[in-house]
Amino acid sequence: MSIKYVAEPFRIKSVEPIRMATRQEREAKILAAHNNLFGLKSEDVYIDLLTDSGTNAMSVEQWAGVMRGDEAYAGASSYLKLEAAAKDIFGFGYVQPVHQGRAAEKVLFPLFLCAGKYAISNMHFDTTRAHVELAGGRAIDCVVAAAKDPSTRVPFKGNMDVERLEKLINELGAQNVGLIIMTITNNSAGGQPVSMQNMREVSAICKKYDIPMNIDAARYAENAYFIKRDEAGYADKSIKEIIAETFSFGDMFTMSAKKDGIVNMGGMLGVRDAESPLVLKVKANCISYEGFYTYGGLSGRDMEALAIGMYEGIDENFLRYRVGQMEYMGAKLDEAGIAYQSPVGGHGLFIDAKAMFPHIPYYEYPAQVLALELYKEAGIRGCDIGSYMMGNNPDTGEQLESEFEFTRMAIPRRVYTQAHLDVVVEALTAVKARAHTIKRGYRITWEPPVLRHFQARLEKISE
Repeated sequence: MSIKYVAEPFRIKSVEPIRMATRQEREAKILAAHNNLFGLKSEDVYIDLLTDSGTNAMSVEQWAGVMRGDEAYAGASSYLKLEAAAKDIFGFGYVQPVHQGRAAEKVLFPLFLCAGKYAISNMHFDTTRAHVELAGGRAIDCVVAAAKDPSTRVPFKGNMDVERLEKLINELGAQNVGLIIMTITNNSAGGQPVSMQNMREVSAICKKYDIPMNIDAARYAENAYFIKRDEAGYADKSIKEIIAETFSFGDMFTMSAKKDGIVNMGGMLGVRDAESPLVLKVKANCISYEGFYTYGGLSGRDMEALAIGMYEGIDENFLRYRVGQMEYMGAKLDEAGIAYQSPVGGHGLFIDAKAMFPHIPYYEYPAQVLALELYKEAGIRGCDIGSYMMGNNPDTGEQLESEFEFTRMAIPRRVYTQAHLDVVVEALTAVKARAHTIKRGYRITWEPPVLRHFQARLEKISE
């Protein structure tokens, strides 16, 4: 039986026309973009599921906030509102605005990582891994084994493998581990949540070995919703209370606020102790890379909208609808026999491209194959979360093999309706029906040295 769609807890006040190009047009457009979906013009995309980062629809209150934005260079009232909201929700002593999540990593990571140092995470996402390596460090993923089997339906598949974490620390030497990073929710593992118990256990290990713990908090509200719904002892706690407890285990946090902050641009960096010497170092890096520390690369109107969006993003009715969209799609995919990282995560469906194209090896990028076929099929733009995104070993230059070959369908907040999701499922079903006829994948003809998937050029390997 199909799951019931959760009705939108809002009504639509403004619309933006979109157009479905013809199949012939789409094939020409993606060829001109060198088979890189990032190279497409947005006007040539019908349903854009490339990312849920900054692609959200803001509320009437947020748009009103845009008009109230204080654009003072230093000490703007909009900054003070953002600071107050962040301290209220996260309980950290110091909060630094930045223009997006990777900016927070650029400011913070060089203070803890250098050549010979390691960052261990439940899983690093692409920009996080890149900033670890740009700082000279090396990134190690340490997700629980259950996450590696997409068909396994257990809660909290985003958790850190605690036993392996402690073993890694002892093997590497605690003095060589610069950071432990807890990503909530775990994007690369399929938007899977992290339990409070896991946060508590990882925090204890960090304290035992005197290693700082950073929370990569892009989807903190979605993670809190899963804890409330699925973890014993939290059903009667508010989302805000769960967030406060989650963040109590971190020494710092980095955040792309373009996700659960429901804004088009923004990020934050937090330090628990406002009196820590780390704060002065963060301010210095921010001034050098982002701008003065009371705006951090953001306009006043951006900070104003974010201060409002952070509270809208922790509304339980909104989160129930948000996760409900994923569960609706997941039920439809179950009916169609399409494998994905299950159970559904918080911000999208991660389709198991390895299961759909078992004959295409990782070095021919099956997840990119599926993403390209979806665009050709119905004008849907998704994203490879697999070996293509993983890139090359920074020391040997060899292609890395990802734990997963996922094609991510990231759902922007408050943007698409049930009918749009039905179109996505129908397109996936059509591609699955002809998957056996697609014999080969793609090769890269040009790539930059860092974060290649944003710019690389690919060509189809002849069948």
